[in-house]
Amino acid sequence: MFRSALAAAALLAAVSVHAQVVGEIEFARGVGFAQTGSATPRILGKGLPLNQGDRLTTSDSGSAIIKMADGTRMTLRPNSELVVQQYQFKENAPDNGMLMQLVRGGFRAITGLISKGGPNAAKIQTNTATIGIRGTDFDARLCATDCGAESARVTASARPNAVLASAKVVSLQGDLQAVDASGQRRRESEGGSFYPGDTIETGANTRVVVAFRDDSRITLGSNTRFRVDNFVYDEKNAAEGRFLVSLLKGTVRALTGLIGKANHKNVGFTTATATIGVRGTGFDATCLGVCAGEPPPPGAAAESSGLTLFTWLGSIAVTPAGQTALQVLQQGQGLFISPTAIRPLAAPPPVEGPRPDRVTVPPKLFAEAPVSDNQQGLFVYVRDGHIQVSTTSGDVLQLGRGEAGFAGLNGQTARPLTIPKFIDFDRVPLPNVRNPSVASLLGEQRSRTSNNQCR
Repeated sequence: MFRSALAAAALLAAVSVHAQVVGEIEFARGVGFAQTGSATPRILGKGLPLNQGDRLTTSDSGSAIIKMADGTRMTLRPNSELVVQQYQFKENAPDNGMLMQLVRGGFRAITGLISKGGPNAAKIQTNTATIGIRGTDFDARLCATDCGAESARVTASARPNAVLASAKVVSLQGDLQAVDASGQRRRESEGGSFYPGDTIETGANTRVVVAFRDDSRITLGSNTRFRVDNFVYDEKNAAEGRFLVSLLKGTVRALTGLIGKANHKNVGFTTATATIGVRGTGFDATCLGVCAGEPPPPGAAAESSGLTLFTWLGSIAVTPAGQTALQVLQQGQGLFISPTAIRPLAAPPPVEGPRPDRVTVPPKLFAEAPVSDNQQGLFVYVRDGHIQVSTTSGDVLQLGRGEAGFAGLNGQTARPLTIPKFIDFDRVPLPNVRNPSVASLLGEQRSRTSNNQCR
């Protein structure tokens, strides 16, 4: 008997040594459990430690708010099952990672430091698709017949699932970051979004191709700063659109899109040295030295301190700074502008990256398709940040701020025409709500009496 007790104690000690605590339960309501392997299930309650390998389940009336070590917070919905398959986090460590499996149900998440470390650091797997998290606040829901039934109880109209981003990354080699109008910096990856006011910054040895919603395309070279000043586009009225950008430093290869074709007066490229108007255009621009507000490198050629332009499609109208007269450059013509000289170029200067008209843009980068709230599969809604939804068939959908996406049982993805109402009018509180107990009760009451969202 005594030996049996010692063996049992040793086994428990071994389990406790190898169990890696990765987070805790901040709030729990109703019935729910956490279970590591075949160990005895633990009742979800505030302060309960969570281990790597834990399988979390909630009942039909249960929910829980999870806080992970990196600051990730998740509200696990009723009737849900989530497995913490792999989790590793140390502050500033290069190999941090998170892999979870959503078996059923869904969650609302506000992600932490791991997802900001790299495009493949945080993932959620489902039987339908894999969610790649890129520093994101989002909802995910595996739907059978329950989601359509929830939407049917909402009498309000569904909102359009409009793409809010001005542009998205088509291809990327190297380091790419964006700084928004408030000075907040974020790392970008393929499929990442840019918005008006964003400054795009590339690192050394970086090549990136960006596609705008009006099919304008931009190739950026290394050590480049490029700002989206104003972008407005409605595909039903392209002539009223606006495409205003600034090359602050570096190299750009630009192909103008539908706004420029409908009304070229509403398209403009600005540098410190000159402004550039388009005429349905493809051109290269390099802004270095004085043009970029920097002194030229010692002993560098004259072309390293100024603005170099060369047109390879259509024409551009160039107005040097401090002048009113413009010069029109036709296809095959170039110009070098410095504070002391303006001279034509007979041959194109060397530039980085492919011509953007030779780059294939993924067909689903901005496209929408009919998807019913009754369809079975994975629905995702991004409140902020960037999500990549990829299926085993190789289909990929990139989602930015304010976008909803779907991955069906057939392995195909789509961006629904409208935001699913069961997501838009969700009663389950977000994981950062101040008083989740009160929010949960209010959500239940509102679901019976109105269509107000629980935010």
